[in-house]
Amino acid sequence: MEVKIGVQHAPREIVLESGQSAEEVERVVAEALTGKSQLLSLEDEKGRKVLVPADRLAYVECGEPTVRKVGFGPL
Repeated sequence: MEVKIGVQHAPREIVLESGQSAEEVERVVAEALTGKSQLLSLEDEKGRKVLVPADRLAYVECGEPTVRKVGFGPL
């Protein structure tokens, strides 16, 4: 699923493809916003972690689950 993270005082948003479900992402974001954790930590499909300080979060947008593309071109 595509996740977009807006960070305060940053000109661009962070976009990543996450293998986590929408419910998992929502839970992690809620924990960061309620103060249970100091960082929002998400992992993309390639295993890289994205860490954002919870007090700098502007918004988090969860998109539709990505569908495997069919056709010619790079995968």
